[in-house]
Amino acid sequence: MAKRVALFCGSFNPIHVGHLALCNYIAENTDVDEVRFVVSPQNPFKVNADLLDDNIRLEMVRQATAGYRKFTVSDLEFSLEKPSYTYITLQKFSELEPDTHFILIMGGDNLDAFRKWKNWEWIMDHYEIWVYPRLGSSNEIPADFRNFHRVETPIIEISSTFVRQSIAQGKDVRYFLPEPVFKYIADNKLYGGKEGGR
Repeated sequence: MAKRVALFCGSFNPIHVGHLALCNYIAENTDVDEVRFVVSPQNPFKVNADLLDDNIRLEMVRQATAGYRKFTVSDLEFSLEKPSYTYITLQKFSELEPDTHFILIMGGDNLDAFRKWKNWEWIMDHYEIWVYPRLGSSNEIPADFRNFHRVETPIIEISSTFVRQSIAQGKDVRYFLPEPVFKYIADNKLYGGKEGGR
């Protein structure tokens, strides 16, 4: 039986407890063997002046997920042409691991924009896509979207933007971040924060 791996792609700028709780739920309540965090160097739909160096964000994701056997981390997109297009990432994973069944995780807020994705029809013809609900979105999967399935995960609305802005304002966000990430950000004075801000 093929290994089943759910891919959760994002800039993780920074990774926060909302990301982890969502993926923990999927790892423990579905039939996947692994949830893989795919750290993206550049989202074609986002221009983010606050985007930290790729390897810093990768390190935070590694620290956040360490010790949980169902979480893995990938820097595959770092070696791909920029900007990062999902169909290329999926092709590459399937090429490297031909015996693995890959599933793409996406938020319900991406449904309206999905037809703007490069090669979107090819993606849904070749991969399962699991949609988790987001506040402020209809979360309704269009009837013509093949291979889409809704996953009723808990809704935890925390944004990386909120975390970055709070840190820049000198606020203590320790409970929004996994402890190693909170410490890493504070020690390295990231996002305009102050050293020892804990």
